[in-house]
Amino acid sequence: MAVKLNATKREDLTKSATKQIRLSGRVPAVVYGKAKDPKNVSVDSVELVKTVRDEGRNAIISLQVENNSVDVMLHDYQIDPIKDELLHADFYIVNMSEEMDVNVAVRLDGESKGEKEGGVLQQPFYEILVRAKPNEIPEEIVIDVSDLDVGDSIMVSDIKVVGNYEILEDPDTSVVSITPPTTEEDLETDDVDENAEPELVGAEKDSTDEE
Repeated sequence: MAVKLNATKREDLTKSATKQIRLSGRVPAVVYGKAKDPKNVSVDSVELVKTVRDEGRNAIISLQVENNSVDVMLHDYQIDPIKDELLHADFYIVNMSEEMDVNVAVRLDGESKGEKEGGVLQQPFYEILVRAKPNEIPEEIVIDVSDLDVGDSIMVSDIKVVGNYEILEDPDTSVVSITPPTTEEDLETDDVDENAEPELVGAEKDSTDEE
């Protein structure tokens, strides 16, 4: 079910008007889609942040623009790196009957056997590309790592798909693995290797050795 978010049309696109919108606690935004003319709107900043936090980045939003309603997803957004405030948002109009490709967050569940033995957990992927209809996109993909031992890994092909979506990543891609622990002996060996001078091939022996 789509979550509702109210929007207001923006007629004045000047910098001063845009600045005033932000000062009033709203975010300038654009709504667009296939064969759709883009529309300039603004939404309440707090409501948008709350919606994304509670419903997830791939949530279907029923955007209420005056007397019209359109199903959208938050496609992109800009944040002020200094003030950490939303500057702009892009909403993409979705067709609920058509599949689309989106990135879904990966969440690891549990503590692996390998970590308890000192192994190091490696997670190369924090998002996975999937294909699904808008209302069937998973909020996240949960992977249980409890049974992973040192040297074990979970590949894309090992992920159990729960729901009506297709994973588009290479099946042989490693999503999470447990590497062996680094011991003090390994560190000492590395230090010796780094500081050791190479032996000179064919170097003359010291004359004291020949006597």
